Amino acid sequence: MINLYSWPTPNGHKIHIMLEECGLPYQVTAVDIGAGDQFRPEFLQISPNNKIPAMVDTDGPDGQPISLFESGAMLLYLAGKTGKYLGNTTHEKYVTLQWLMFQMGGFGPMLGQAHHFRNYAPEKIPYAINRYTNEAKRLYGVIDRQLAKTAYLAGDDYTIADIATFPWARSWVNQGIDWADYPHAKRWFDTISARPAVQRGVAVLAGLRKPLMTEQAKEVLFGATQYKNRQT
Repeated sequence: MINLYSWPTPNGHKIHIMLEECGLPYQVTAVDIGAGDQFRPEFLQISPNNKIPAMVDTDGPDGQPISLFESGAMLLYLAGKTGKYLGNTTHEKYVTLQWLMFQMGGFGPMLGQAHHFRNYAPEKIPYAINRYTNEAKRLYGVIDRQLAKTAYLAGDDYTIADIATFPWARSWVNQGIDWADYPHAKRWFDTISARPAVQRGVAVLAGLRKPLMTEQAKEVLFGATQYKNRQT
């Protein structure tokens, strides 16, 4: 059994979707990051970086339990466990890994900064807003050009690269993106959105997330609270 600790964010949805796509049995525990659940000692035991998602597979390698944090590592683990969504050949595997790293290193961190400065920062800083909005547009341009040539990011087959990238694209409005500028990416987005397992995955814990972030939640996520907690 996989015990998943998560919250309905883009990184959380990656694993929700992967588990639904693979058909693996799992139990999910909500970690309310706005309330500070990520700093609880029991969660830090499996996620020392105090970030969601994290998971424990009671039937890990060699029949031994394993705990994992970092969504990219978790996707790779689940792909290895099930033999799904990592490509069928060595060549396909490395192309998939290339696009997974693109998401983990850019199409995620940079879009997160766009979210922050466009929507959550206590003051509007034009330089930061322009910097990260323009970077978001550049990154969408990268995937749009790729998707002009292939059905999915790593080729003709759906892989963990798509599973990792799609949840971040769901927040295109917050990133200042107009889909009309990225028709190939929009086709890809709509195709993935229609997958039943994806629809189930993005529904996991979705009812718990409040549409508007409170000032207390912003303090926990972005203010001095998180840094104080990290040092204890």
